[in-house]
Amino acid sequence: MTERLDGHTLLISLLATPIRHSKSPTMHNEAFAKLKLPYAYLAFEVGNDELADAIQGIRALGIRGSNISMPNKQKVIPLLDELDESAELIGAVNTVTNKDGKGHLVGYNTDGVGAMKALAEEGVEVKDATVTLVGCGGAGTAIAVQGALDGIKELHIFNQDDEFYPNAVSVAERINQKTNCKATVEYLENREALKEAMDKSSIYIDASGVGMHPLENESVITDPSFLREDLVVFDTVYSPAETELLKFAKEHGVKKAINGLGMMLYQGAVAFKHFCGEDMPVEYIHELLFKDN
Repeated sequence: MTERLDGHTLLISLLATPIRHSKSPTMHNEAFAKLKLPYAYLAFEVGNDELADAIQGIRALGIRGSNISMPNKQKVIPLLDELDESAELIGAVNTVTNKDGKGHLVGYNTDGVGAMKALAEEGVEVKDATVTLVGCGGAGTAIAVQGALDGIKELHIFNQDDEFYPNAVSVAERINQKTNCKATVEYLENREALKEAMDKSSIYIDASGVGMHPLENESVITDPSFLREDLVVFDTVYSPAETELLKFAKEHGVKKAINGLGMMLYQGAVAFKHFCGEDMPVEYIHELLFKDN
């Protein structure tokens, strides 16, 4: 990397805490190197208390952009100058651009776009589809909103009776007000309603996080009658590569069972495009960093 660093190098940052586990710096720096672009990507341990100063630092130093992760995705919004449509509807930002380093900061959310792109790459069309979505935290909210913007006809959102349930209700209200999608919300504990929704759906999306550590041996769906061969099952978890849900779906005849690696790669690729205007070499990054997935 050092041969690419000089007085012309442009900086992209990642602001979050904890952050040292993130694969984003490696992913972006390898892509910059592959394309011989004059950028470097660095992670900074920044929480809510430091966020305003960090954003001011982006303006002052001419940092060209930043990824934003937890716990800053909502807190960053009032510090920005502009939001794109999906970020505004989602109510969270994971990508900020500072075009030409002039200090005008625009917020985006690439999580939902990444999910839609991952589905499209698998030949799955969301336009006019009926979709069941489980989990309405950060990822689920982004998927719900972007899916609605991309033409989902009916969206059935299910969430546990927990702190995220009011968010699910709010998300459905915004979707119904701002898009042509008809969104409904139900408690995940209502299994009869879940089965009815899945029977009507062509796509089931699990954004609950069940299936990743420490819940890697669990699945939201444990009854094979909820599944059928032509149902697309998409789990946002990518580690492990095959969750209990995906394993169960395949064992019971589901033809398309997709993990979250594509979503993770494509949300990064969309952010990369915002930062530098170039297409991330996704296949190269996949092979280099995630070939076991």
